[in-house]
Parts: sequence; C-alpha cells; structure tokens
Amino acid sequence: MSDPMINVTLPDDSVLEMAPGSTIGDVAAQIGPGLAKAAVAGQVDGETVDLGYALERSAAVRILTARDEEALVVLRHSAAHVLATAVRELKPEAAIGFGPAIEDGFYYDFEVDEPFTPDDLEAFQEQMVEVVEADHAFERRRVTKEEARELFSDDPLKLERLEEFDDAEVITVYKDGPFLDLCRGPHVPSTGHVTHFKLLSAAGAYWRGDEKRQMLQRIYGTAFFKKADLTEHLERLEEAKRRDHRHLGKQLGLFSTDPRVGPGLILWHPRGAVIRTEIENFERELVQRHGYDLVYTPHIASERLFEISGHLENFAESMFGAMDVDGVAYRPKPMNCPGHIAIFQGAPRSYRDLPIRYAEFGTCYRYERSGVLHGMLRVRGFTQDDAHIFCTREQVPEEIERLLDLVDEMLRVFGYPYTIALATKPAKALGTDEDWRHAEGVLASVLSARGLDYAVDEGGGAFYGPKLDFELTDAIGRKWQGPTVQLDFNLPERFELEYVGEDNERHRPFMIHRVLVGSMERFVGGLIEHYAGAFPVWLAPEQVRVLPISEQWEASAREFVSQLEAVRVRVTLEARDTLGARIRNGELFKVPYMAVIGEREAEAGTVAIRMRGEGNKQEVMERGAFIDRLRAEIESRAPTAV
Repeated sequence: MSDPMINVTLPDDSVLEMAPGSTIGDVAAQIGPGLAKAAVAGQVDGETVDLGYALERSAAVRILTARDEEALVVLRHSAAHVLATAVRELKPEAAIGFGPAIEDGFYYDFEVDEPFTPDDLEAFQEQMVEVVEADHAFERRRVTKEEARELFSDDPLKLERLEEFDDAEVITVYKDGPFLDLCRGPHVPSTGHVTHFKLLSAAGAYWRGDEKRQMLQRIYGTAFFKKADLTEHLERLEEAKRRDHRHLGKQLGLFSTDPRVGPGLILWHPRGAVIRTEIENFERELVQRHGYDLVYTPHIASERLFEISGHLENFAESMFGAMDVDGVAYRPKPMNCPGHIAIFQGAPRSYRDLPIRYAEFGTCYRYERSGVLHGMLRVRGFTQDDAHIFCTREQVPEEIERLLDLVDEMLRVFGYPYTIALATKPAKALGTDEDWRHAEGVLASVLSARGLDYAVDEGGGAFYGPKLDFELTDAIGRKWQGPTVQLDFNLPERFELEYVGEDNERHRPFMIHRVLVGSMERFVGGLIEHYAGAFPVWLAPEQVRVLPISEQWEASAREFVSQLEAVRVRVTLEARDTLGARIRNGELFKVPYMAVIGEREAEAGTVAIRMRGEGNKQEVMERGAFIDRLRAEIESRAPTAV
C-alpha cells in the first residue's frame, strides 16, 4: 500500500497533491518549468527553507524567486558563505565566526593574526568570482553534536558555539565545494546564483560582541540578483559617504570630539551651536503654542529616584556608575521623566489642573559601548527634547491626537516624510497584560480613527508602556529614528502620583512621554546628512556672505552688512584673497547667499546675488528687496531642496 499523498496549499489557495518526501523544488516543477527555473528558495508555513527541503506533511508552500524580498536575504546569506570559502582558500588558518545576512548586505567574522588590508579585500573579491564560477552546490546535512565536534575540531570558535546547543537541538552543516560551516541555512541552490556582489569594508569586531573577548576581523559586503540593483546600491553608498556628517561636520566647523573630554561626548562649535539654538528656539515656540510649560531638572540625582522609577532594575546596563556624595549614591540621569514627576508631586493636583504638560531640553547620559559610538549619531551624552503629559484616563485619546498634530507640524518644517509603528509589550516589562492591552488599544484606536497607516513592532515597547515610533525618511531614502510617543501607566503607580477627581477622591493620572527631535545630537547629525550640509536659510550658520570685488568697494559692502545685521541676518564680510577664491570658499561652507558688490552695485544701491547650487548665475537686486525676500524666507522656515 503506497503512502497517502500530502496536500500542498499554494498562495492562491489552490492545492497540489504531492508524495511525502517531495522537495520544494519538486513543488516548483509541478507548478511549471518557468517557476522551477526561477525558484531560489521556498517558504513552508511561513518559514524560509531551501529548495531541497523535503515535505513530510501537508503544509502551505510559497516558492521564492528573485522578485521576493525574502529571497534576497537567502542570496546574501549564501554570499557570506561564498566569501568565507574564498577567505579560507587564501588564508586556510582563518578561524570562522558568524556570517549572517543583514540589512542591505552581509558580513562574516574571521579570527586571523593580522587585520585585513584593502589588498586582501580585493584578493577575496577575485577569489569569490572563482567560487561562483565553480558553481558548487550548497549541500545541507544534519549531524549529531559529536559529529559536529569532529568536523570543527580545528576551529575553537565553532566548538564554543556547539557547546551552547542542547542535546535535543537539530544541528545542521552546509558545504559548498571545499568549505564547510555550522549553519541553519537556508541557501540558494549553488554558488553560481551569487553573481552580483561587492565587498565593501573590513573592521574589527569583538567575538560575540563582548569587549572582554578577542577581536575578530569582520568583512562587510552586499549582493543583489540584478547588476543594476547592485550598481544603484553602490551609488547610494557613495552618496551617503559624501553626506557623512562626521566629514561635513569637520568641513563646516560644526562639532568635534576630543579624547581628553571622552568618547561619545560632543563639543558644539559656534557654527553648530547656531543650528542647535535655532532648532531649540523654534521648538520652544512650537510647544508653548501647543500648551506646554518649560521646566529644568538637574543632571544628576540620587539613586533612590531611579530605584523608584525602575531604571536601576530595568536599565542599569545603560546607566553610568554611581558617585558618592556625602555617603549617598548619585547617578547621571539617563532620562528626564523622574525629574518631571518630582515637579508634578511638588504641589497637590486637582482634575481641574489636568492635563499638565512639561517640556525640557534635558541633557542625559547613557553608557554606550565604545564600538557602537558613531559621531553625533551614537553618543554618551545627549540633550533630549523631552516632555511629559499628566492627564486623566479620559483625556488620553485627545492628548495622543494633539501629539500627532504636533509631530506632523514639526516634521513638515524639516521636510521629512515619515512612517509610524506601534511598539508593543517587550519581554522585560512592568505592569499587567491587561494594562498593556488597554494602552496598546488606545494608541491603535487613535491612529485608526485618523485614518493613519501604521506597522506593529511586536515587543518593541519601552519597559513601562507601549509607544508610537515615527521613522523619518531622508533625502536618499535612509530611515532615521524620529519622534516617539509613549503611554505610561507604570511610573504613576511606582511614584504613587495622585490628583483629586471631580468626585473628591484620589486618582492616578496617566502619563505620556514624548520627544520630537529626540537626541539633539542625533537629530542634527541626521540633518547634516539629509541636507548634505546645505542647510535651509533659517538654519544656516552663515546666511549671507558679502564679497566686495575690491578694496575700494569695501565701505559699501560694510554698509550692506550693517543693514543685514539690523534685521538679525547672520552675515559675514569677506574681503581677503581673490574674488574667485572667496566664492569657492563660500561654496565650500555651503553659504546660501553670496552678495557681490562692485562699482555698479555700490553706485546703484544694488547687490549681485549668487544663490547656493546655481553655479555662476547672478541676480542683481535692489538691496531692500533682497533683504525683504531673505527675511520672508527665514521667517517661513522653508525646507531646502534636498
């Protein structure tokens, strides 16, 4: 008697009858020869698998081709193995770490005696081409732990990883040509499928991300199914390099770091401070118009405050260590919320007082490992535009509505499109499941009522409540962390916050945390890259540079500078060097307007305006008309073209 057939349900809900043991490749062939040729991998009940995966029971099956996003992950994982194959062929002594697909590419870690050089990467790239041309099949095999120990007896990194498996765990290895690795897969059918790839860089990486462990060499690369996609990606990387805020920050004189001050601590230079001040002034005006009161809280506080808040219990690994002050332990604050709570508790509160909205540009300190520090984007000291709203349960939906309006108004000024994600209860969290479900439901219902699309970030909430994360899209399509709105029902309980209700009884307020720009350092670093350093006029550290053609027109130029200064335009007079050199210097500093004054302009009371980005084009204008146009542009806070 033959084995009963199994049912394979396809994405269009049609059903194929297949023999037990049929592979995903067999399913693709049964559907049609075109699909069989295009197939890269498959999904079984939502799990991505190799084409060689054997079906032993009925299941929902989807065939993945180069057009599917999930297939690109499989390709990049396979490209990582092609890289490791090439490295091992050229450096047989290299110990093998991990080699996953990551966003936009892949990496592989190797333990070698000397760091890899650019010449090494070029050699690995060429060897990868040979591995691809050899078209080695990716062969999957299940092994026991003892068999795996034998296979990797000469590789201590793999042996360490093996000891973390329990005896019941399925262990698989993959082989392509001469290379064997401990791996879950899946992979494309053979190395010949990995045709369009590029090695990008090498960097040090601690084994298992532990600073106490040995340093490995990590090689980053990327891979695509189509050459055009690879070319486009590499061009985008070059554009990102051109916009790198660390390079532009130095070129434009905006900020620096100093090892004597400490890594991850930003020194704002005068030109950078102008940008920060303009953003802060704009936001102060904005939030006060939206009903907030400004407050200030200390940079350090007693550990007792953070014990009550739960930060010592749930956030200690990201806090700086304690300092002894008169026998009491103090910590630099990682967040501003406990201080705002203390202000709320400084006086009795009635339902008539609520909602209360406190806002602060509060400097916080968090420990970030040295390996992840990155210019202004990952720092240890940062100023957060923090705010906290204390309100009744009934007021929560309206306050969320107001916050959505506030966020939208703010982001439109900077020219950022954005998306929204609802982040739900994480594994480590305070409060009951019922509280979390209610809070998540409130946020979801407000978004739905406004007709806003949103994603759900399962487990991405803060430990004290769910949140809305706003993700910004910059000028070259990259995503940046933006505003957050967090609903908190835990801190009011932990601090025993109270207000007297209309019934003359004591009640707990709800608490909403929100940031708009978030970390000022990260936001400005992102803006530098978004604008490629060419800030809109209202933010530009230097809005106009006045250039007299020669010394005899300098008096007229100074008179024009005084006119601009009188209406609070940021202006400089540059009379040194040749006119051509001064213009090039103004372009280097990305000054929005250069105003050239010669004999004709001095006599007529005009100015020849050169606008940033318009080459040698000049527009001669009456000085008062230019000032009026400039002031209107500044006051409108119009975003620059990016």
